[in-house]
Amino acid sequence: MILTTTENISGKKVEKTLGLVQGNTIRAKWLGKDFVAGLRHLVGGELVEYTEMLFEARSQATNRMIKQAEEKGANAIISVRYITAQVSAGAAEILAYGTAVIVK
Repeated sequence: MILTTTENISGKKVEKTLGLVQGNTIRAKWLGKDFVAGLRHLVGGELVEYTEMLFEARSQATNRMIKQAEEKGANAIISVRYITAQVSAGAAEILAYGTAVIVK
């Protein structure tokens, strides 16, 4: 599956547009890691626990978007975008979306 944030894929021609595809997930770290991140917030530095959480969430949302595109028969997704929203303290939703297409 080809993924791109652009509307075109260099060297490829969009033969058919199959429509919007999306994948999302809501993730939270367990209390112990949330506590450690809270302490790190006080002294400064990267909040590694949240970096890991968001990386995992983006990966899962992307995989769900790809699965939806494959079910439509796509071989590429163009104009891929991500949205992040805080659902509660320590929990975030990641939404991945794009346009499923068939390219030649």
